[in-house]
Amino acid sequence: MNPIDAYQWLATHSRETALLGSVARLLGWDQRTYIPLKGHAHRADQLALMARLIHERETDPRVGEHLSQVEGSELTADPGSPEAVNAREWRRTFERATRIPPELAEALAKAAAEGETAWEQARPQNDWPGFLPFLERLVDLSRQEAEALGYTTEPYDALLDGYEVGETAAGLESLFRNLRESLVPLVDAIRGSSRVPDVAVLHRHYPRALQEQFSREAVVKIGYDLEAGRLDPTAHPFSTGLGPGDVRITTRYDENFFSTAFFGTLHETGHALYNQGLPPEHWGTPRGHSISLGIHESQSRMWENLVGRSLGFWEHFFPKAQALFPSLQDVSLETFHFAINQVAPSLIRVEADEVTYNLHIIFRFELERSLINGGLQARDLPEAWNAKIQEYLGLTPPDDRDGVMQDVHWSGGHLGYFPTYTLGNIYAAQFFAKASGELGDPAGLFARGEFETLLDWLRRNIHSQGSRHRPRDLVRVVTGEDRDSRFLVEYLSDKVKALYALK
Repeated sequence: MNPIDAYQWLATHSRETALLGSVARLLGWDQRTYIPLKGHAHRADQLALMARLIHERETDPRVGEHLSQVEGSELTADPGSPEAVNAREWRRTFERATRIPPELAEALAKAAAEGETAWEQARPQNDWPGFLPFLERLVDLSRQEAEALGYTTEPYDALLDGYEVGETAAGLESLFRNLRESLVPLVDAIRGSSRVPDVAVLHRHYPRALQEQFSREAVVKIGYDLEAGRLDPTAHPFSTGLGPGDVRITTRYDENFFSTAFFGTLHETGHALYNQGLPPEHWGTPRGHSISLGIHESQSRMWENLVGRSLGFWEHFFPKAQALFPSLQDVSLETFHFAINQVAPSLIRVEADEVTYNLHIIFRFELERSLINGGLQARDLPEAWNAKIQEYLGLTPPDDRDGVMQDVHWSGGHLGYFPTYTLGNIYAAQFFAKASGELGDPAGLFARGEFETLLDWLRRNIHSQGSRHRPRDLVRVVTGEDRDSRFLVEYLSDKVKALYALK
């Protein structure tokens, strides 16, 4: 077969595999939103079958044979061409997939589906013993996965690379250490400030229906196409891209806390904007797919925090919020803005402020790294968790529900995922600094309700690129520099020093 015909076979095969993947994601979306309670066992079998079918296609020997015809041909002479990008990523996917035995791929998918269901039922009951067997199974399978994939230094690297291409635990350890050394003194300085935000205004009554209305208006305003998406309630917010014209977000509501739904919705909208901005003509091939979770997270954290918690954003939206929510009618813009930017150690990661959030991620990274490398057993996680959160944030969880069981990730087998959140924060600050330098101070744009200028910049520089560049390469191409935590540190320092009147 000649290179052109081989490439066409690979492209067709890739798109058909992507269609199966989108069906699996739709099953997963339904499982986490509207599935009846008694349907979970059957859904686990469905997802396991989908995983097996996808794995069989990814490991089809013909993929390797046709790739050998394409690689080194004129089709891949330009490394930035769609053909070269696709061949590069198909090779990576093929090599990873062929190292995983089919029975392991199916077992992982089924254990993940069962684990999430067990977590959804056990967490509200604070039932760690009931959830533990599912987690032990997932950790064991994840260790098997790491061994099957292979690694140079440590097992955790094999899993991490699946979420953030080219990353290693050692590299993250150094990056995160530098970040922690900058953030801890900042948190200490805030503790010494005499300025204290009135966060009670966020814990007034905010009717769910009005929260949903306001959230919908906000996400449409910043660019989310609801004719190509949905907003639904769930236990743990997420976004999923099912394909062109169908990118969905979810959120959870608390009628006595404004921030939970609104900022969670903005976060998931950032993910959705990225998915809606991917080039549809390349859907089903790597060139039309996002490159990593860290880059994906940069988009969600940017819209949630650098945009959504900015003064300019609320100069535009606060009058609308006051008109909608009686609870805000006696609150000033300055009081509200300070409240949503409070910095204070908290137990729950998804409710953490911008500064301490990264400390949550760093200790989770250390725990799951130890879990996979064998230094920690799942049964010992509650004690290890409580020790870490005490060390990093000075807190002790009252129970496992708000401690080791608070996140959905491990219940779904996503070990190696957590570091991408802080990588996303680092990338977001660096991208935002570059965009601000090119577009001018965004505050004025936001205050006028002009969000399309930033979104267009992101679409040109990041979304439309798909998997053209690996994560660190994309950062270099867009900003002209390697990834650097100093942009995040500078952004956070400038912001909180102004709010808390620090020197």
